Amino acid sequence: MKGSRALLKMLEDKGVETMFGYPGGVVIPVYDEILESSIRHVLVRHEQCAAHMADGFARASGFPGVCLATSGPGATNLVTGIATAYADSIPMIALTGQVGTGSLGLGAFQEVDAYSLMMPITKHNFRVLDINRLPHAIMEAWQVCQTGRPGPVHIDIPVDQVNAEIDESLFNETFEIRSPKEDYSGIDQAVRWIKEAQRPVMLVGGGVIGANAGPEIVKLAEMTNIPVITPLMGIGAISTSHPLCMGSLGMHGRMCSLNAFRESDLIIAIGSKFSDRTYSPQTSPSKTSRVIHIDIDPTEFDKHGRESINIRGDAKKAACMLIDKMGGGAGSRPDWDKNIQELKKRCKCNYDYDSTPIIPQKVMYEINRITRERSDDFIITTDVGQNQMWAMHYLEIDRPRQLISSGGFGTMGFGLPSAIGAKAACPDKKVMTITGDGGLQMVMQDIATSVAEDLPVVICLLNNGWLGMVRQWQKLFWDKRYSGTKLGADPDFVKIAEAFGAKGIHVDRPGEIHDALRSAFECGETCLVEIMVDCEEDITPMIPANPAVPLIKGRCKF
Repeated sequence: MKGSRALLKMLEDKGVETMFGYPGGVVIPVYDEILESSIRHVLVRHEQCAAHMADGFARASGFPGVCLATSGPGATNLVTGIATAYADSIPMIALTGQVGTGSLGLGAFQEVDAYSLMMPITKHNFRVLDINRLPHAIMEAWQVCQTGRPGPVHIDIPVDQVNAEIDESLFNETFEIRSPKEDYSGIDQAVRWIKEAQRPVMLVGGGVIGANAGPEIVKLAEMTNIPVITPLMGIGAISTSHPLCMGSLGMHGRMCSLNAFRESDLIIAIGSKFSDRTYSPQTSPSKTSRVIHIDIDPTEFDKHGRESINIRGDAKKAACMLIDKMGGGAGSRPDWDKNIQELKKRCKCNYDYDSTPIIPQKVMYEINRITRERSDDFIITTDVGQNQMWAMHYLEIDRPRQLISSGGFGTMGFGLPSAIGAKAACPDKKVMTITGDGGLQMVMQDIATSVAEDLPVVICLLNNGWLGMVRQWQKLFWDKRYSGTKLGADPDFVKIAEAFGAKGIHVDRPGEIHDALRSAFECGETCLVEIMVDCEEDITPMIPANPAVPLIKGRCKF
């Protein structure tokens, strides 16, 4: 069997039904075989979007996404999308073509050392210099990207190997990777700490969603009556309407979560890293607080400077063990319970939703109305910036994998392609992306992909004419010295959408938002809803990067 056919057959055997890519000279043999393959190829307009679509596909489905690009610039264009997936531990296979083995290192046309380039941003890397090693690369990559802490794996295949013949009997060989070490010996002590704690909180991150451990986390929280704080990547692990859900924590997290975290004497961190956006001098609890940290990756342990129990293992398995060991629960903590409920009551702001210019909070309110009144299941992706933080604060999210966002890498341009990938993974669900005029202009050429591939999404564009988040920093910390943040010559986004064959709706009055969004969802086509929002509205609270600068509460009055 020819190497190009073998590559696709092995992916088919793994259950791959969709691949995102862009052709080029050294991958033409693969594209020729795609014509006879059961795998659907989604032709993107830029390779970065192929990686983001594969990422969105994986986040929405839990199944590894696959993207394909040619050598040289095709491979380098994948880098940002692969790094985005790596930062958020998303399972993905990135395939790149390469110049022939005889030309490696000679500066051939469109040659780049993709193997070395991808090494810092992948879990593992393969360069197939012998076609007989292809089965090993595919089968091992498939396991590596999903085992332990998930992440992207890169496979680089020279064109002469793609064209070479491979013995089909090699497909029957098995390749087992080493399972990650697990250590649950701290469970009993963790149970004692939970029962002793007077002010416990749970910090639930993206690892819980990746491990499909949401139901177990909710059960553990309910039986122990412990409030749950969710950083951006953990949103959806517990419904935002649940009485124990405190909401997001981080630089722009909710005040009730921030205060509960600061006042806690025990943090039960599950699948969550203590990154600078979550844990900082301004957010950290007292030195006497304790940490129970459950994570499959031991490199995340002990970054908080507190007495801790580190449990290395699967979030779902560890949560089940804690549930079994807790017995009748964790006892009564009436003072803490009362304090938590008081914090939640106070963590509400009143807005004039009918004011003009439109405030972004009004848009989130109307999105919530739409999702509540319709029976459809929704997936919402975000871009990065103020639009992302407003979504994090105000959207009502009921389940895991319902909100998709670039957390660790903070990649502008992620919103639209990740939504297209999510739609490919879940065609029966309504998919929306919330984006800004800055992020959308980085990737708006792939509106054509959404239209041409019949992967309709709703693009909710918050247009304020600025790079809003950077402008907010300049406004609050740089004496309003605005440099490089005014987006001059913004295009007519409605006409842009229509030029690609999509629908476009322009909104500049608060009362028009609901009907515009409803029309977008009901039309069954890709539709861009451009909503003009107030550039002066900041996303607060905001924790400054400089510990010497006090927290900015904005509309949050406590």
